[in-house]
Amino acid sequence: MKVRNIFNEKIFSKRFKAFISSIMVLISLFGQPQEQTGEIDQATLKRWSDPYRGWYYYNDPVIPSDLQIPGYKEFNSFDVPVVYQIPGLRGEWFMSFIGFNGKGYNSFVVESTDLIHWANPRLAMGFGREGEFDFGGCVIGAYLYKSYDIRAPRLLKKRDGKFWTLYGCYARQGGYEIDLGYEAVATSEDGLTWERAMDKYILSVYDPDIGEWEKDCIYQPWLIEYRGVFYDFYNAKHMPGWIEQTGLAISEDLFKWKRYEGNPVVRVRPGGYDERFCSDPKVFHDGDHWVIFYFGVGKGGAHIMIAFSRDLKHWTSDPEPLYRAGGHPGGLDSQYAHKISLVYNPDNDTFYMYYCAVGNKGRCIGLLTSRRLTPDKK
Repeated sequence: MKVRNIFNEKIFSKRFKAFISSIMVLISLFGQPQEQTGEIDQATLKRWSDPYRGWYYYNDPVIPSDLQIPGYKEFNSFDVPVVYQIPGLRGEWFMSFIGFNGKGYNSFVVESTDLIHWANPRLAMGFGREGEFDFGGCVIGAYLYKSYDIRAPRLLKKRDGKFWTLYGCYARQGGYEIDLGYEAVATSEDGLTWERAMDKYILSVYDPDIGEWEKDCIYQPWLIEYRGVFYDFYNAKHMPGWIEQTGLAISEDLFKWKRYEGNPVVRVRPGGYDERFCSDPKVFHDGDHWVIFYFGVGKGGAHIMIAFSRDLKHWTSDPEPLYRAGGHPGGLDSQYAHKISLVYNPDNDTFYMYYCAVGNKGRCIGLLTSRRLTPDKK
């Protein structure tokens, strides 16, 4: 009898543990969002992209092409806007962007209290040292944020006591985007002025895991931190046809990066609005999925495009642009509409989408908003 009781207890214990294990599996399945792969159907693409369509064009550039930056008045052709906030400075926003002086790029920063009027332009990161990989100029903007939720404040996040950004750069001066491009890491004490975090680049065409699609030039990064892992979405070029697509690299420490074996993750589509370029990716979390804003080149212009993913690796692009070149009623983007920065202002329940506009007022920074702005609603 005693032996039988022990045997029954062991059976009960084993079955109880199996039952508990099953319950934990169910909790895991239904209590957390599951990563899913595969194509996203057209109806879902439409439903997810519709909230970002039909926005309102702001009349004038928020950063004009003739902005006179004290001490750097030779820089113009402003590009790559990225809006962010600094912890502790509530009600203030900052925008980094680049300017070109005929030789290369510098990154600048301006500030605003209403997301419309930007002031106090000054240098954020200049040319690197001669002979180095960033001598031709630095393009900051792939910031480490506290949250990548699409409605979250664009608050910079400190790591090891500093703010962080990935940046694109070029080794040579003398022209616009001179190959070969590189990516590197920079830090800041105040979120306004930036310097190299290490004296080596993180991505280049010389890396052993370089793909055929990216072998001719590396361009601009975008940084995501998710579940303790860092993701770098970046565009790169393949010649001789000059095709740009978006790839992904992954890191655990911001310094050592490994390319995703499924690159490129956002690909050009023959005959589409992105038949030549899928470039300058900006990634955010939107409910139960991820969204990537990028610009496509095709059908006579550069257009603001959108794609979606459930796992950060498998993306499906909407075939229709969010905003086409030439959409601005004043001609601000008659040639190009591209390279966006998105921020949500909870005070007026409005999204602000900044973009590089090229048209009848030169290369400047334009603006789209999800609500029509009025003098008392900015």
